[in-house]
Amino acid sequence: MKKALVIIDMLNEFVYGKLGFEMAREIVPNIKRLLERSREKGVMVVFVCDSHRRGDPELEVWGEHAMEGTSGAEVVDSLRPLETEPRVKKRTYNGFFNTDLEDLLKVRGVGEVILTGILTDICILHTAAGAFFRGFKVLIPREAVASSDEESHQRALEYMERMYGAKISSLREVLDSI
Repeated sequence: MKKALVIIDMLNEFVYGKLGFEMAREIVPNIKRLLERSREKGVMVVFVCDSHRRGDPELEVWGEHAMEGTSGAEVVDSLRPLETEPRVKKRTYNGFFNTDLEDLLKVRGVGEVILTGILTDICILHTAAGAFFRGFKVLIPREAVASSDEESHQRALEYMERMYGAKISSLREVLDSI
């Protein structure tokens, strides 16, 4: 089954900016290893990124963040996308909602998505739901996702496993499967 590596919200705003947190910074090297292996093996890589506009409902909850066209909405330098790698702009927690992510994956024959990035309990969780409801298998390397607190992180991993059949694996197992 063809896989795609999906890197979610590894943006300046969330890693180093006003909404940045230590665990987000700690997973960067793990995601980089997955990114390098995927590129080496010809596995599709997609970056799914918050890119907000004034009036987006999410801004009422979180305030202004990752605003379209700002450096805060750009992928961190160490994970920078290649020109050939799609960057899907999202305006909600779910990477599939009102985006072309599903079409990009289906055109390439992808059946399984490897979800990485932040936050496990928000955008990873909602994107996993979107993937599941569209018939994609979900694989999550536990050392390549993070939340701002460990309890929310663990609860989200357990929920995705139970409700969406997500396979929660070690980074090593996922690297070996690519």
